[in-house]
Amino acid sequence: MSAIQSIPLDHFKETFSTCTELSSTAIGGRIVSVSDEFFAEAFNLLKVEPSTSLKGSFGPNGALYDGWETRRHNPAYDWVIVQLGTSGNIIGFDVDTSNFNGNEAPEASIEVIHGAPAENPSVDDAGWKEVLPRTRLGPNSRHMFKVPTTDVANFVKLKIYPDGGVARFRVYGHVSPVHPIDGSPFDLAHVFAGGRVLEVSDQHFGVGANLLLPGRGKDMGDGWETKRSRTKGHTDWVIIKLGAPGYLEHVEIDTAHFKGNFPESCELHGLYSDNDLDVQVQGNWTEILPRTKLGPHRQHYFQLENVENTVYSHVKMTIYPDGGVKRVRVIGRKADSNTLSTTQPQETVVTPQPPQSLQSNPFSSSTMKVNTIPVLPLTPEGFAPFGSVIQGYSEWTAAPKGAKITKANADTADKFHKQTLLTSSYPPSANATTGISVYRCRPLRDIGADGTVALTVLERHRFTNQTFIPMGRGDGEGLKDPAHRYLVVVAHNGEDDRPDLRTLRAFLATSAQGVTYNEGVWHQPMTVLDKVLDLACVETQIGDGSASDCEILELDTSTELYKLQLPAHE
Repeated sequence: MSAIQSIPLDHFKETFSTCTELSSTAIGGRIVSVSDEFFAEAFNLLKVEPSTSLKGSFGPNGALYDGWETRRHNPAYDWVIVQLGTSGNIIGFDVDTSNFNGNEAPEASIEVIHGAPAENPSVDDAGWKEVLPRTRLGPNSRHMFKVPTTDVANFVKLKIYPDGGVARFRVYGHVSPVHPIDGSPFDLAHVFAGGRVLEVSDQHFGVGANLLLPGRGKDMGDGWETKRSRTKGHTDWVIIKLGAPGYLEHVEIDTAHFKGNFPESCELHGLYSDNDLDVQVQGNWTEILPRTKLGPHRQHYFQLENVENTVYSHVKMTIYPDGGVKRVRVIGRKADSNTLSTTQPQETVVTPQPPQSLQSNPFSSSTMKVNTIPVLPLTPEGFAPFGSVIQGYSEWTAAPKGAKITKANADTADKFHKQTLLTSSYPPSANATTGISVYRCRPLRDIGADGTVALTVLERHRFTNQTFIPMGRGDGEGLKDPAHRYLVVVAHNGEDDRPDLRTLRAFLATSAQGVTYNEGVWHQPMTVLDKVLDLACVETQIGDGSASDCEILELDTSTELYKLQLPAHE
């Protein structure tokens, strides 16, 4: 026990800032059992927010405290058992007696155990191991202790001698990561996968580690938020160490609850390093998401660039100029440890085996290159390079910045003005006219067992933009049970006047969303999922069936195939 250290408060960052608070309710920490909680309940120990003073407030049993407080005159000790939010190796504790003065617990000790998560250990279980011996505490103070790294544990027992109050109890350590064994994609940055925030430029209003927590949180307080910048060109940033090196696919950036203080935009870089200390000084960061606009109070999904056959261990998110982000999810596949190289990490390459579904695919060949494009939820920001998204919003503050919104129809409606404008560049001699057509689309059938579908055709409308708006259910000639989702697949035009397939992006739209394809944007013909769907189409056309109205291109699938990876359908 000689390696136990008492950590001054001003050394917290260098000691615990890269650790995970394993006991936090934000990741599922909970009170299992307690010897006594007569004056104040033990659940207060695990609250995320600091303890507040309730001086002068009284309840049926006496003065109120934001913490755990037991009866007086205990002849031995009181105890509380905490189940950690996830298993991990513990390196330290914070036993906080804030606001307890004269009734604080005078001494404490701590024990740990690893057991079946569904079976709560008893207070006298023989497996408990003491990691902090009986130690003096003081009033109204934070007492931080660093201990020798423990074996994996998932339950902690705090004992106080003989009785009294503790405001907060925090357990710090490193997560015992949980990764899928089947090689499927998962969130490599998630706290349960072992993801950690190594460095942040600023965390004035919310700490960077919140970015990796499960769920979407409850308010702005459980995200990462920086202070307002006053310097032109300012940026803030956070460096995330992934739970395992991996091949990255896409990212989710969630600005939930940040409605007037979300970042204007963000960009992502990645690198591989087996030394955390070198990450900040290394200059070989690779851009994996160029600077991209963000919106308020929503989940953004972006396909990553420069990630093919490249292993990354760290991701850096830079926000412009400042603001708040709730969560970051970095989706990818864990790299086989045998493929990792510490000498040339950015050149790590593996040859993936074709999925089983390709063995019987008519497009497959022994030399074919297969590119898999993730189908991501449609958002205005993600689709902005290709067109616009048409939809309503439950809260005005969730609409894209700059949107004009007014009350309408005698205050019975909200009007989201001009979400898209009609454009046409036909020459006057073409006599093109604008109209509304209806497409009754039958659902996609050729979906592989692995949830993928081959992309074989793209089309474009060189002289007009094109808007599609889903139509609802109806009697008579209407659809009784229409589809609720459809695909939106797009690509920019290349220098050879053909689709630049490096820019290929795929989105999943709901029937609450319409889309407008910009003039000249290549896109897959309208493709609906699961059921039939009617879509109203607003476009300008000559109407003679010529390529001026619609140019169709069949992709060459003899040596290279593009597959769309559909999300699992609940």
